[in-house]
Amino acid sequence: MLPTRTFSALLFDMDGTLLDSIAVANRVWTLWAQSHGLDPAAVLHTMHGVRAIETVRRWAPAGVDADHEAAAVTLSEMNDVDGILPIGGILEFLASLPADRWAIVTSAPRVLALRRLEAAGIVPPAILVSADDVSHGKPAPDCFLLAAEKLGVAAQDCVVFEDAPAGIKAGEAAGATVIVIGATHATPMETPHPVIPHYADLRAEIMPDGTLGLSSIA
Repeated sequence: MLPTRTFSALLFDMDGTLLDSIAVANRVWTLWAQSHGLDPAAVLHTMHGVRAIETVRRWAPAGVDADHEAAAVTLSEMNDVDGILPIGGILEFLASLPADRWAIVTSAPRVLALRRLEAAGIVPPAILVSADDVSHGKPAPDCFLLAAEKLGVAAQDCVVFEDAPAGIKAGEAAGATVIVIGATHATPMETPHPVIPHYADLRAEIMPDGTLGLSSIA
């Protein structure tokens, strides 16, 4: 199921892809939805993988200051890191990669991303594209295109690791190859892309031409 071609760089979403923050996000957004008389289940169904500001704009009642609400949600998430864990095998997998050949591309603000990465024990790479860096979040491809540009490679020569529909669409729109991480999925996702449960059986190999190949060691 893994792609047989090689890649110039690897681009990783964060929540649900590098680390499991589902419990935290669900707690915070449930409280936010309830505070505005909204159905938490409906909000939770749409908030994964997109920027907080876009979730607030989609669901907040008329007259609500969306920027203020998004900032308040981010602060709540900053203060709650209980239960955040790295996805299985990710620490070892990242350690095997050349430092200049991977980036994190997240819909979280930078301060929240750094807070969650620290909680999960993941050292951030030199290139971290966050919600603060783009005007159009996922499913727009802007974030992945920017990360590829910062790494000095073409997005078409990258593999994107994602877990959420919005991020998968963003990776597709950027022209990248997509691999789906299923670690936090309650039910299998219907997708044409390869799905792997975690990184414990994944290996990256530097090829003679300097590109990166992916293979399974299971």
